[in-house]
Amino acid sequence: MKEELTMDDASATGVGPDRDDGMVYVMPDDLDLAIKVALAAGRPLLLRGKPGSGKSSMAPFVAKERNWRYYKFVVTSQTRARDLQWSFDGVRRLADAQGRGFRAPKLHEPDIYVEPGPLWWAFAPRAAAEHVRRSARARFPSAEGYVHPEEVRNKARDIGHSVVLIDEIDKADPDVPNGLLVPLASQDFTVAESGKRVTVEADPEAMPGRPFHQHLVVITTNEERELPQAFLRRCVIAELTPPSSVEQLVRIAEEHLKVRVGKNLSSADMELAEALACELETVRESARRQGVREPSTAEYLDALWACRELKIKVGEGQWDAVRKLTLVKPQHLRG
Repeated sequence: MKEELTMDDASATGVGPDRDDGMVYVMPDDLDLAIKVALAAGRPLLLRGKPGSGKSSMAPFVAKERNWRYYKFVVTSQTRARDLQWSFDGVRRLADAQGRGFRAPKLHEPDIYVEPGPLWWAFAPRAAAEHVRRSARARFPSAEGYVHPEEVRNKARDIGHSVVLIDEIDKADPDVPNGLLVPLASQDFTVAESGKRVTVEADPEAMPGRPFHQHLVVITTNEERELPQAFLRRCVIAELTPPSSVEQLVRIAEEHLKVRVGKNLSSADMELAEALACELETVRESARRQGVREPSTAEYLDALWACRELKIKVGEGQWDAVRKLTLVKPQHLRG
């Protein structure tokens, strides 16, 4: 089961082609408003859009811009709703019991083997950090190195508001969104193994009228599977549409180039970005006529990095080969 929980620091975020370090994102005005509405209403933001449109990159950018904590969870077909709240390590409990016998009675407490999930860290970061510390002390009472694990120090630092990304919810079983209805609406849940209730914590530095930690839950969907109506009703829903003009594409390329190569961009870089944007529009129009998938913004950036690195100009030399590798892929041709 592929699950991922990351913090907003350099060691935990990716800086590859699909960035999730929050360093660059061109925020559309309507999406910025949707974020503000979701926060004001206290609802999750369900972000629709085609693959490669930048849905997953938005959440870490918002976290970085606001200096909020960031947690990421990648949904798979094996994901359960509980995994977003907590997990229980039964295998570790069995191994500890077999290794220590009855000399450590605390090992029989199931709470020790409960690990906070991203929603727990978002709702109650202090309680989550203390839970992990207490569990570590119980399991390793004489091992000082386990009392305050590096993982806990990272997660507990700068405790405050947070952004949680639940990526590709449509890949999960339909029971998952239904199972998230109550915890997302009430902002609390009860851990089955221990009976512990987790509820949103008060913010000691909160502004009047906002006494609790704020958290933005961003849920992305490629709409590969229909989501339950009850789930949709409890979300603020926004759609991320692909850039519709050459100017928008060049702006996106410019921001990515600034992060990757520095703010002093050359005229050649901008000319390449514009030429590729024009080419992308041509390929997209052809795809629409054939009724096949249009190349995404991410694929446009792939072509940009490839041409820049290999010093290939649009329409010259190996351009046709690069075009087929990045923009006109086999699925486009077959329809």
